[in-house]
Amino acid sequence: MSITQRTAEVVLVDYGLGNLRSVTRGLERAGAEPTITDDPADFDSADGIVLPGVGAFSEGMENAGPFRDALADAAAEGKPLFGICLGMQMLLTSSEEAERVGQGDVEGLDLIPGTNVRFAEGQKVPHMGWNELNVQREHPLAEGIDGEYAYFVHSYYADPDDDDAVVVSTDYSVEFPAIVANEAGNVFGTQFHPEKSGETGLRILRNFVDYCLE
Repeated sequence: MSITQRTAEVVLVDYGLGNLRSVTRGLERAGAEPTITDDPADFDSADGIVLPGVGAFSEGMENAGPFRDALADAAAEGKPLFGICLGMQMLLTSSEEAERVGQGDVEGLDLIPGTNVRFAEGQKVPHMGWNELNVQREHPLAEGIDGEYAYFVHSYYADPDDDDAVVVSTDYSVEFPAIVANEAGNVFGTQFHPEKSGETGLRILRNFVDYCLE
């Protein structure tokens, strides 16, 4: 008699700035059962949460305000929380982006202490294209991706307070974090877009789905 493996139920947070369709398709290919939601109550029954994002940090945090407490609660409970691109930056404490455009201090989710900084003057921004992933330490999301390439589009990058938060790095004239994670390991994010990164991205999404089922 065959045993049917349970499918990971993953919710994508719809706060108005996420690249929801392509992430949904990527998660489906990775074997998950994704649901797009704008209701924080849906986090409770999910195996994992994805916080996608494209756009400005200040607008992202303003739109995500109604989800802040529920995301913090889910993280504290040990539920996997996966931020993608802007979603990853929102996991940190703050960003130079808001200050740069005259919007003052904007508080991030502060689930991974640190700030997001702009690439130095003289570097071409946005950083756009394929770059190599260099695994710095073990984490379920980074299994089997050392030396592979992923697709990036961004002008700011994470600068976590704790160097151990860096799981994978990438070189773009400066070494910067491509994947970060909190100390417990259940809150993590990719600066790149796994849903646009071919087989490497699919491997990462499958790693996430497997982690959700642990």
